[in-house]
Amino acid sequence: MSELISIALRFALYLDLMMLFGLGLFGLYGLHAEQRRWLNLRAWMGLTGGLGLAFSVASLLVMTQSMSGATDWQALWPHVQMMLWQTDLGLTWWVRIAALVLAALSTHLALATLSAGVALATLVWTGHGVMHEGVQGVWHIVSDSAHLLAAAGWVGALAAFGLLLMPAPLPQDDRVQVLASALAGFERIGAGFVLVLIGTGVANYLFVVGPNLGGINGGVYAVLLCLKLGLFGVMLALAALNRFHLTPLLQQSIAAGNYNVAIRALRRSMALEFGAVVLILGLVAWLGTLAPD
Repeated sequence: MSELISIALRFALYLDLMMLFGLGLFGLYGLHAEQRRWLNLRAWMGLTGGLGLAFSVASLLVMTQSMSGATDWQALWPHVQMMLWQTDLGLTWWVRIAALVLAALSTHLALATLSAGVALATLVWTGHGVMHEGVQGVWHIVSDSAHLLAAAGWVGALAAFGLLLMPAPLPQDDRVQVLASALAGFERIGAGFVLVLIGTGVANYLFVVGPNLGGINGGVYAVLLCLKLGLFGVMLALAALNRFHLTPLLQQSIAAGNYNVAIRALRRSMALEFGAVVLILGLVAWLGTLAPD
């Protein structure tokens, strides 16, 4: 049960912090200042920042209890203190907490987004990213951090598109115009995210498994990794559908004055793509607790 709770908290942290950073990043590059009201970014970043704080505290307690075997709070507390003040994991936890507080409370979007990125990068210390030392360890941390940030950029964009696609009492024509513009503007940025994900994904595999196919030849780790790659392929296919068919369809529909069909198609596609994201992050949370077979 403790392992399942740990995996669930890892998943919650991945999804929450990626939403926090990704939404802020999208607000900076994908929308003009006057368009950001459509997403209510300040409220969403406050919510995800607060949830990140709660998940971080819970994750620390569960991890410490699992490592110490303590059965009550009185026995657990000395181990929590040791974890917080005498380990690298504790140091990165404090960095995450400070970054999350700043991200949740700051009224400056760029500063809040930067803080969210720092908080997200600290998750590297909870997985395979710190399995090496020296120069190799530094490069592994850099690669893992870039992988997380690029993934968050994609996740945040999907969340933003989902919010723009939701029915709202505000003028729908203006909202759809903003959506069409944001979708078109995301094409190159999204391609950049994909390239970073592929490059760092290959690098991380080499860091963890080595220059061989042992990580995909059998065992639970191999099965989960192959499932993750398959779902990533599904996301790429859906992203291509959005870029080459649904986005042009929306633009043509706006020009024709009837965009309801295009909006419904985009909602279905975005829902499927975000569903794939949720499954991938669940697999990533599980993979981080396993050693390659």
